[in-house]
Amino acid sequence: MLELKNHKRKKLLRRAFPIIALVAVLYSCASIGRPEGGPIDEAPPKFIGSTPGSKALNYTKKKIVLQFDEFIKLEKASEKVVVSPPQIQQPEIKTNGKRIQLELLDTLKENTTYSIDFSDAIVDNNEGNPLGNFAFTFSTGAQIDTMEVSGTVLDAFNLEPIKGILVGLHLNLADSAFTKLPFDRVARTDSRGRFNIRGIAPGKYRIYALQDADQNFAYTQKSEVLAFNEELVVPSMDQRIRMDTSFVDSLSYDTIYERKYTHYLPDDLILRAFKEPSYSQYLVKNERLTPQKLTLYFSAPADTLPILKGLNFDEKGAFVIEKSQFNDTIHYWVKDSLLYKKDTLTMSLAYLYTDTLGQLVPRTDTLNLVAKQKTLYKEESKKEKKKKKKDDVEVTRFLPVNVHAPSSMDVYDYISLAFEEPVAYLDSTAIHLKQKVDTLWKEVSFDFEQDAVNLKQFNLFYNWESGGEYELTVDSTAFCGLYGLWTDKIKKSIKVRNEDEYFTLHFNVQGAEPTAFIELLDAQDKVVRQRRVVNGTADFYFLNPGKYAARLVDDTNGNGVWDPGSYEERRQPEKVYYFPHILEYKALWDATQQWDVNATPADKQKPNELKKQKPDEDKKKKNKNRQNNNR
Repeated sequence: MLELKNHKRKKLLRRAFPIIALVAVLYSCASIGRPEGGPIDEAPPKFIGSTPGSKALNYTKKKIVLQFDEFIKLEKASEKVVVSPPQIQQPEIKTNGKRIQLELLDTLKENTTYSIDFSDAIVDNNEGNPLGNFAFTFSTGAQIDTMEVSGTVLDAFNLEPIKGILVGLHLNLADSAFTKLPFDRVARTDSRGRFNIRGIAPGKYRIYALQDADQNFAYTQKSEVLAFNEELVVPSMDQRIRMDTSFVDSLSYDTIYERKYTHYLPDDLILRAFKEPSYSQYLVKNERLTPQKLTLYFSAPADTLPILKGLNFDEKGAFVIEKSQFNDTIHYWVKDSLLYKKDTLTMSLAYLYTDTLGQLVPRTDTLNLVAKQKTLYKEESKKEKKKKKKDDVEVTRFLPVNVHAPSSMDVYDYISLAFEEPVAYLDSTAIHLKQKVDTLWKEVSFDFEQDAVNLKQFNLFYNWESGGEYELTVDSTAFCGLYGLWTDKIKKSIKVRNEDEYFTLHFNVQGAEPTAFIELLDAQDKVVRQRRVVNGTADFYFLNPGKYAARLVDDTNGNGVWDPGSYEERRQPEKVYYFPHILEYKALWDATQQWDVNATPADKQKPNELKKQKPDEDKKKKNKNRQNNNR
């Protein structure tokens, strides 16, 4: 009986075995990922052939097929793949297994070298390893143009590498070619801001960079970022020798070979890109958020204020005018309560307007301004009023003021009082500053003045003593706002930091303009302090210990800010330089840094810690490491 059961069990297993084997085969076919614990595929795809052949001559068909040794895919083809000469109609690009099919839609030019630059768009299907710097070339004529030029495009303001911007050459040397004709040869920058324009014929060229918004390969919109070089580009080449090594194993080499290769020049072009400021003058918007204030916003700076005339009120002496530094934002504070209580203020506004020919012409608009809110300050709601008891004392409303008087005061800082409305009256004798001397408080004199830019702010300046203790008091009713509110009493205690908590930094500068200034930056590339370079030196006192970077601006017009360029005026943006290292100092240090602004190439000046545009390969390494750690 037992033998019969064993016989049946064996018979059943023999019948089931083919089914189990088939399921196992199907499962292994469905699992295309690499086995757990196996080596990671880090090899990029290999180009093994094409139709037509690489560097084919007299090829006039529009269809191209590229063959690779493994399954591939294209990443961001519309951004990375560039055909030169540029194509007005974007080519059709498809991937199919191990092949790429590309069809050009524009008419091919005679006797022209065509290069299709894939950059790092071609990656293998499994691990995404890129076939970097891959380009395919053919010619519709009897020869291939082989010259190349390369370089880097940087943001002119902060030397940040610009990714994906178009770089083009014009054989036509006229300035108008950039604004009217498409480029002769083009390329795009990679994630490092690097470009390499291939297939160039011998000759003299002008080179440009362009953030081509309308994709016409010409600078036709003022909103487009651009760069241009004054010097002509003359492609050339020379023969160089590089050393190649064959290894026996990972630790020892067998032979060192000398190999000749062709090197193309120039290979270090620097293009500083910028956007031209908009000088088109027009009224962007007008608003009356509260009954007491009207605001006008203009698109560009202006030399004069607009002329406002009331149509349902008398505008003479009706306003306190608060304007921005360049007259592009203007606030009109209404003085008279009878006027600001009007539901609608109707007025005519005369100002200069940029017409379709780019000329400033007079224009007059009629404005009807209705307040969006009922009052300048928030009033109690009906609920809050109901909650109040009849015998509750009415709370006095004071003029709001924001006091900047930190309890731990920097030795270079100052006190400020910022109001939410213009001040109609102030009593400077009601402001007191006392210094603690031994155990007694001694009143000291100080400078008190209205801010040069913000008319609603007042500043108190004093030469603070290191480690000193001070007390600021402002009597009640010291200030009265435009709408009748008075300030409450203010009292602030201040302790000035000791000088031994800071360090001092000096820059001795070479190669900069006499009007240059230096900006000290934090780790986020934001300005901490700014100083003029005087006789080749810029001094920064009372700095908090920590890490800093530095940027120098060749302020050629001496206005204290960086200015972009102008293509029409053939004016380059003001040059910017970065100190090539992060600086870190401790308290009590007195450090001096020598800085030759031309010693380091512009594309290598900005420290990597400050760059926001990181190389794509670094991002991919991080992603791979993250994936490997999760496995």
